[in-house]
Amino acid sequence: MDLSGVLFFPVTPFRADGTLAADTLAEHLRRGLEHGPGGVFVACGTGEFSALSQAEHAEAVWVAAETVNGRVPVLAGAGGPIGTALAQARTAREAGADGLLLMPPYLAAGPREGYTAYVAAVAEVLPVIVYQRGSVVLDPEQAVELAHLPGVVGIKDGIGDIDLMQRTVLAVRAERPDFLFFNGLPTAELTMPAYRGIGVELYSSAVFCFAPEIATAYLNGDERLIEEFYAPLVRLRGKVPGYAVSLVKAGVRQRGLDVGGVRPPLVDPSPEHEEELARLIKAGLALVER
Repeated sequence: MDLSGVLFFPVTPFRADGTLAADTLAEHLRRGLEHGPGGVFVACGTGEFSALSQAEHAEAVWVAAETVNGRVPVLAGAGGPIGTALAQARTAREAGADGLLLMPPYLAAGPREGYTAYVAAVAEVLPVIVYQRGSVVLDPEQAVELAHLPGVVGIKDGIGDIDLMQRTVLAVRAERPDFLFFNGLPTAELTMPAYRGIGVELYSSAVFCFAPEIATAYLNGDERLIEEFYAPLVRLRGKVPGYAVSLVKAGVRQRGLDVGGVRPPLVDPSPEHEEELARLIKAGLALVER
């Protein structure tokens, strides 16, 4: 799977009555595509995957596949109970998606061979990138085992253990040189210097959703943004659980597209934090426009 550059994880817009706003999602995608992302990951973490019904998930994937229309790969979130994950995978395949970002199973924590079987079943439907986070923490040996499963093409790391990731990258690429690794931490740009040092170049960019100019400038080498934009954004993100998504959606609204608020258990940013975010976006845009 050919993925490169900034990876776009769109939000899922909701109307005032709480329903999914498909037309707004299409516009959100069109605006992002103008800035040349290397791939679109729809109905994933930033897209409030865990808050979507099966029908909403399917609609979001159909809209993404239709809007992107083959310009870049489209991957959809899938996960949770095995039946749900398989249904999401099949719907994504029918919509024309190119692959899946496989979220951890919920609650049940089986043995290693159980998780391998879970991944293998979903990867039979569409190519899978395994999301390492929460209950899924892979040692290098298990990562190698998963990398040899037909249809498993990558691992996205949401843990942030650089020592573990270095050993995992070395072990997997010794046998699968083409295997994909991603930095999947919130506001991944802040940690990319460390990930690049261990050979991980791909990352998900939440900032691309609301300030693609900033995300693209960082990708192109503007290291000033680390200290002057990303570090303050991470401090703001850390003030309230769930702000990794809520602030992104607020940023999209501030840039002129009404994508609605977040669904419970997430909460929208306070007015004070919205103002702080607006100042950060203004400062970041001014920096890249100099």
